[in-house]
Amino acid sequence: MEASTMPMSVEEVFEDYQGRRAGLIKALTTGESSVPNFLDTSHFFTPLFSHLCLLMSEVREFRQQCDPAKENLCLYAYPKGTWEVTLPAEEVPPELPEPALGINFARDGMEHRDWVSLIAVHSDSWLYAVAFFYCARFNKQERKRLFGMINELPTVYEVVSGRKSIKEKPIATNGASKVKPSIKKDKPPKQAPPPKEEDESYQDEEDEENETFCGICGGLYSKSEFWIACDVCEKWFHGKCVKITPARAEHIKQYKCPPCMNHKRARP
Repeated sequence: MEASTMPMSVEEVFEDYQGRRAGLIKALTTGESSVPNFLDTSHFFTPLFSHLCLLMSEVREFRQQCDPAKENLCLYAYPKGTWEVTLPAEEVPPELPEPALGINFARDGMEHRDWVSLIAVHSDSWLYAVAFFYCARFNKQERKRLFGMINELPTVYEVVSGRKSIKEKPIATNGASKVKPSIKKDKPPKQAPPPKEEDESYQDEEDEENETFCGICGGLYSKSEFWIACDVCEKWFHGKCVKITPARAEHIKQYKCPPCMNHKRARP
């Protein structure tokens, strides 16, 4: 196994993550055992053809190394973008979190793509474990920034399976400032502004006061979920809690939350 120095900053941990991720993708990138029929190799662009053959070679090599007759094997990747199939670390506890154990045993019992996809999912979990092992001493803002940088990259599973990461687009409505899509970082007005990222010296007590909670379930605001604010009481709600989708929000001129609607009906 390659020896690596302990990354100390957000940028160094992210660089370590990128290198290990590249190694995993190199080992797991799926390819056919022969050149696809639609490619006419007699007229094929030589550099591209060579690159394709190299990827196929990596996949064949990885599969061959995962021999089910051998003992429990793990797929490791290193900061310089290399990978290795080998036995797990003997140290207890290990120096770093360990990847999934025994990936070789299922090789011949599953379809190749399913087997590789399963390893990719476990590999993503391992990458996150290593990254957050390194950032255990980071503060809240540093951990948040690191996760944001990591989350901008497609996962190993997304690359291996051919899936694309689809980001939600901002919703444009007449009350645009009242809609809180997953990638929008605008803070809600008055009652519950989200934590400010500008203060690098952050204080937990101030963050707790500024956090946004759903008016229905009480859940904490997350960028990964769709939120909408009531134009009457100006409280914020999960879209799923009030049964409002981003598409439906586009056609709402003035949104009233269920509590406000019920209050209006209850008047004599």
